[in-house]
Amino acid sequence: MAALSPILKQATGVLAARGEGVHIYDEEGRRYLDFTAGIGVTSTGHCHPRVVEAAQRQVATLIHAQYTTVMHRPLLDLVDRLGEVLPTGLDRLFFSNSGSEGVEAALRLARQSTARPNVIVFHGGFHGRTVAAASMTTSGTRFRSGFSPLMGGVVIAPFPNPTHYGWDEDQATDFALRELDYVLQTVTSPEDTAAFFVEPVLGEGGYVPANTRFLAGLRERADRYGILLVVDEIQTGWGRTGEFWGGDHFGVRADVLIMAKGLASGFPLSAIAARADLMEKAWPGSQGGTYGANVVACAAALATLDVIQSEGLVQNSAARGVELRAALEDVASGNERITDVRGLGLMLGSEFRDAEGNPDGATAAAAQHEAAKRGLLLLTCGAWSEVVRFIPALVVDSEQVKEAGSIWADAVSAVTA
Repeated sequence: MAALSPILKQATGVLAARGEGVHIYDEEGRRYLDFTAGIGVTSTGHCHPRVVEAAQRQVATLIHAQYTTVMHRPLLDLVDRLGEVLPTGLDRLFFSNSGSEGVEAALRLARQSTARPNVIVFHGGFHGRTVAAASMTTSGTRFRSGFSPLMGGVVIAPFPNPTHYGWDEDQATDFALRELDYVLQTVTSPEDTAAFFVEPVLGEGGYVPANTRFLAGLRERADRYGILLVVDEIQTGWGRTGEFWGGDHFGVRADVLIMAKGLASGFPLSAIAARADLMEKAWPGSQGGTYGANVVACAAALATLDVIQSEGLVQNSAARGVELRAALEDVASGNERITDVRGLGLMLGSEFRDAEGNPDGATAAAAQHEAAKRGLLLLTCGAWSEVVRFIPALVVDSEQVKEAGSIWADAVSAVTA
């Protein structure tokens, strides 16, 4: 008898039967507040009527049209619509299926366009599980161990993580930029460095935001040395942080932007965007794929963008994020095991540490499981899985935030009493 791999560990025991908005219902009809959103994917909520209608309509006319063989209208329309929301100058697009594929496409473009072999990534970043993307991932050994040798040409520099270092933001930023200069002087020369890859907010690494001075420092060094700045917006894009792009909080100018997750409300679709002069330097035949820019996924992405814009979901993310942060901080203020609440918009995390100040993944997991028992679905992240993350769909309302905060308070109290 066939079965799933035993290595696939479930974060909850829920057997989902259907979803609606921010709720999931199991086969017995029990309702759960889903503050995981499929790891930040169902940006418009489960089964938004406009997304469902667009996908159903498309399925009835054309399901697959491989876009290096034939072209299709949803793709062309999506390219036009993305031109309205992408940062200025990023006007050439390549589509694939997953975030990892987007990262690998950006890596290939960076190396081909600069003729340089190395890339610099930042400690705590998560860029995917495929070989190149995993080689660039440092948020936890579980993503990169056991199948060495990994890809060469990846150099790691510090990310300005104040909580990890025990410093304030300025100290952490000074250290990160100083060490980056040291890396460029001692490990990979600027002439050998194709790109910096950075997340505006560390995702799997613990929901740690970057800051304006750090990203400005990357931009200045990129311009000085002819290095590309690749911004990984896979989890932070499409309104998740209360701005359309996570980098918008910091005024960062990317040379390449990677997007996925919330792009199509649950349909597999990812993309990279770059300047025309840069994309033209990709080698012929280096971009492609069987399922990239699938016509149904493109139709869903168009509907997703319609919903985000017409329902003001970026603004809702910012406003509900303020409310959610206040609720999480209220719980933290009454519990010494939660030492930090951080993030942006509807991308927030609560970090657990023990009495000695060490990361406390066990208590974080207990709180996450207790919340699920009480009807609130959450996930953990961080190197020790010590952060419980809150990433509801962007359609979440104030009452749902309030309900989640109440359940979270009870769950934390139950496991730390």
